[in-house]
Amino acid sequence: MAEVEKVVDARGLACPQPVIQTKKAMESLGPETELVTIVDNEVARDNVLKLARSMAWEAEVKEQGSDYYIRIRKGAMPTTGVSLTAGQVLLVGSATLGRGSEELGSILMRNFFYSLSEAEVLPRRVLFFNSGVQLCCQGSPVLDSLLALEQKGVELLVCGTCLDYYHLKDKLCVGSVTNMYTIVEHLMAAEKVISL
Repeated sequence: MAEVEKVVDARGLACPQPVIQTKKAMESLGPETELVTIVDNEVARDNVLKLARSMAWEAEVKEQGSDYYIRIRKGAMPTTGVSLTAGQVLLVGSATLGRGSEELGSILMRNFFYSLSEAEVLPRRVLFFNSGVQLCCQGSPVLDSLLALEQKGVELLVCGTCLDYYHLKDKLCVGSVTNMYTIVEHLMAAEKVISL
C-alpha cells in the first residue's frame, strides 16, 4: 500500500483541465505515492482513466454521490509495447469534405469513409472536432463506415466540448468522447497527420 496520497480536486473544471492537472500531478509523484483525482462528471472521469491507462498506470474509480474518485497507482500495469508514435492520424474538423457545395461535400465525405473502411491500410486513430463530431452521431450518413473502422481496430475519438456545443452528447453513436489535450497529444505523437 502506498505511504502517501496526493489529491487533485478537479470538480467544476472545464475540459481538458482535469486531464492536464492529473497529468502534471502524475509526473511529480514519487514511487510510493498514490494520486486521487476527484471529478464531477462522467466525461472527465473517462478522460482521466484513459490518461492513466495510456501511461500504463493502474486506475480505479469509486462513485460517491455525484463525484468520482479516481485512484491512480504508478507502474502497476504492464506496458503493451505499442508505440504512441505508431501510425497515421486522420483529423476531421468538418461534417463535409472540401469547400463549395455542402450537399456535394456530404456525398464526398460519405464516399471517403466508405472507401477508407474498405481499404487495407488504415489510420491508427481518427480525431473528430468542430462540426466533424456530427459524423459520429445519430443520423450521420457515415455511421456504418465508422462502425466498420472501429471494428477493425481504428480508434475514433470525439471532442467532448464540440459535442456539447452542438448539443449532441446524448446522440453519440460511435467513438469515445475525449478532450482537446488528448487530441493534441495524439497529433504530436503521430508519424503522419492527414487533415480533412
